[in-house]
Amino acid sequence: MLVLASQSPRRAELLRAAGLRFKVAPPAEEGANDAAARGGYAALVKAKALAKARSAATGTREVVLGADTVVVCDKRVLGKPANKADARQILELLSGRWHAVYTGVALVCGDRYKVAYERTEVAFRPLSKAEISRYLMSGEPMDKAGAYAIQGAGAAFVRAIRGCYTNVVGLPIPLVLQMLEDFAGAGAADHGNAGRKGRQATQRGGN
Repeated sequence: MLVLASQSPRRAELLRAAGLRFKVAPPAEEGANDAAARGGYAALVKAKALAKARSAATGTREVVLGADTVVVCDKRVLGKPANKADARQILELLSGRWHAVYTGVALVCGDRYKVAYERTEVAFRPLSKAEISRYLMSGEPMDKAGAYAIQGAGAAFVRAIRGCYTNVVGLPIPLVLQMLEDFAGAGAADHGNAGRKGRQATQRGGN
């Protein structure tokens, strides 16, 4: 059975909607150091997703799924707001602008692992201070990267989207399904001693 290394209810809901059976095992750590950002936003979320998956994979031979999402606007990495004042600043920054949502996805099973990421662009319409205040009062922004939920009341702020919708919710389901298929295929090839190079999408060890 798949193991979800996340306590996010949104990721769990997305996996259920996709028809996947899984159990939840919260990661022992929240991800790699932000120094990984030197390699770019994609490198950052991939490193964090892999660190989460590996921390939850200790002692199990099941496939573990880890994920990490950040919002990027004006070269600023926006995670979950620390408080309401932080959430207000984030929403004011996003107001009337395009931003990018990056999610890193990692699969780990024993010494095999696979890592990828998805990028989606989202445009907000201009938001008034009163709208932002009402949204903050709802409490919805407080545990969301970028301080909004596109699947909730935050949908009213979105003017346009380019790319994968579920990525903005918290987990790019089409990418996850493809990775699981590739991962299972690579495992079958390993057990069968196929000896073919293939796509080299699945790696071994800690490289």
